[in-house]
Amino acid sequence: MTRKIKVLGVHGLGDHRTSTWKADWKQALTDVFPGQTPVDGQDKVELVFDFLTYDDIFEDVDLSFLETMSAVAKLGWSAIGSIFRKRRGALDSVPDRVRWTAGYVVAWLEDEAFKQQTRQRVLQRLVDDPPDLVLAHSLGSLVTYNAFSHPDATKAAVTAALRRVRYVTLGSQLGNPFVVGNLTPGRMSPLDVKSWHHLYNVNDDVFTAEVKLWDMPQFRQVETPFDIGGFADHSAVEYLKHSQTVEAVWRPIAENRINARSFGAAKLNVRRESAKVLKATRSPRRALLVGINAYPNEADRLEGCVNDVFLMSSALQECGFAPDSIRVCLDDRATAKGIKDRLAWLLDDPRPGDERVFYYSGHGARIPEYGQNFEPDRKVESLVPYDFDWTLDHAIADDEIYALYSQLPFDLRFAMILDCCHSGGMHRQGGARVRGLNPPDDIRHRELKWDAKQDMWVERDFKPLNKEFSSNEAAKADYFGTDGSTTRLGRASLVRQQSEKEYNALKRRSGNTKIGPYLPLIIEACQEKEFSYEYRHGVTSYGAFTYAICLELRRRKRITFENLVNVTRGKLKDLGYDQTPQILGPSKIVQARVPWKS
Repeated sequence: MTRKIKVLGVHGLGDHRTSTWKADWKQALTDVFPGQTPVDGQDKVELVFDFLTYDDIFEDVDLSFLETMSAVAKLGWSAIGSIFRKRRGALDSVPDRVRWTAGYVVAWLEDEAFKQQTRQRVLQRLVDDPPDLVLAHSLGSLVTYNAFSHPDATKAAVTAALRRVRYVTLGSQLGNPFVVGNLTPGRMSPLDVKSWHHLYNVNDDVFTAEVKLWDMPQFRQVETPFDIGGFADHSAVEYLKHSQTVEAVWRPIAENRINARSFGAAKLNVRRESAKVLKATRSPRRALLVGINAYPNEADRLEGCVNDVFLMSSALQECGFAPDSIRVCLDDRATAKGIKDRLAWLLDDPRPGDERVFYYSGHGARIPEYGQNFEPDRKVESLVPYDFDWTLDHAIADDEIYALYSQLPFDLRFAMILDCCHSGGMHRQGGARVRGLNPPDDIRHRELKWDAKQDMWVERDFKPLNKEFSSNEAAKADYFGTDGSTTRLGRASLVRQQSEKEYNALKRRSGNTKIGPYLPLIIEACQEKEFSYEYRHGVTSYGAFTYAICLELRRRKRITFENLVNVTRGKLKDLGYDQTPQILGPSKIVQARVPWKS
């Protein structure tokens, strides 16, 4: 018996009208798809191919060099693993094809007419000739996701067609922060499809990104690493015939055994090797505690951070965390890679009702960064790992970790507790040490400009990241800093692109259900412009904030997070410390009681 699988291919960028892409895709999939020569007892699989093109929609688009460069910046601004991140500032090194790819992606994202035309074409094809398998490459994945997630897809005929689709995205920019912020309300939505596989190649430089879609049981990211060099790392053919694609996608489809249960039962290749090493027996409660005293530069060294970690661990255990659910990372082991690997463990396999805690004690910094105009135009809050060097490659910044938490289930509790500040200060030997670094002069120059009238250097004015985010100035400062141009830790600021008006309209349209990126409970040792100090308890050093909050927690036990921060503020004031702890998060969690083991 023969089982037919109708395949719809949707291409990426570039004019495909004279290319051999259809034949290439067909040959690649035919070469590797199991079941075409069945063994005894199995049905024969026959692939029936169809293709959708949208080249004519872009026919009259003529992008200038400056427009393509701007697009490179927009997509590469915070795209982990992008060619721009790897070669920051080296504009001439960006290949022409990559530039034009970026240009057309951004042109499509920023033009509602383009999106509407491509969306209607995809949805009409679904209804006219429903496919079983949709393969979407590069911009094609954005085009199809936009169609599949749009309110137009809720029409009965479209819904019926979608529910039979096995969706495969490859070489996709869907997880790129700029794409997420402009194509979604800051959070990707589950799709009403039979299954979705996202093929991800860490070596693909064309602004591709990982996708974490924890609240869609039938979603799986499949690691498909290949490194051919040049633009070939973006090749749809290489994705389609990759061995991991064959085993994780084509074989189960050929054998008709993909379902939601199989996705949860065996997670194939969804983590980096480092995260696999750290994987342990699953616990609904996990905590990662990082403390760094012994920074390589002697002048930067602190005294109380390792003690803070042990103090916080003891407090968490009194709150009910099991000892084996808490991991610590100290001093020279707390490199940027070491912390990120452990964060991957901390936030892996999240489920509703779980509790996760990330605690950090050490230096913080604020890095002036290059933005969309290739000049310094934003500041980035960062934690300072052991190997920090004033680059984002060796920092723990929000755009390095937002993908780990922004898609978390809304009913999971994730707390970030940060005992640091983001600018340095002078201290006398033996006095209260400040937990923040000032940039060296070459980095500091990025945030300054010369005022000829005053004959002085003054702070450069940076463009606000989202000036229409809120009519509440305090809320804007909470997310984007008092200068409006700072990406702050834990806020997923770069994917919060909607204005207040747009966000409220989307919320009403969604029935007032939660939308947008996940917001952790964030507890910080001080306000944005204040310092976080060390405290000496007799002869033993701690962070003043960490010591005070743990002391108050033990004294009061049954207390809300908000009240705990309030009484900690009072304690620090009584002790003479000029720092004001802050709390930010969903009101339901801010006002919830701190769990305490009875």
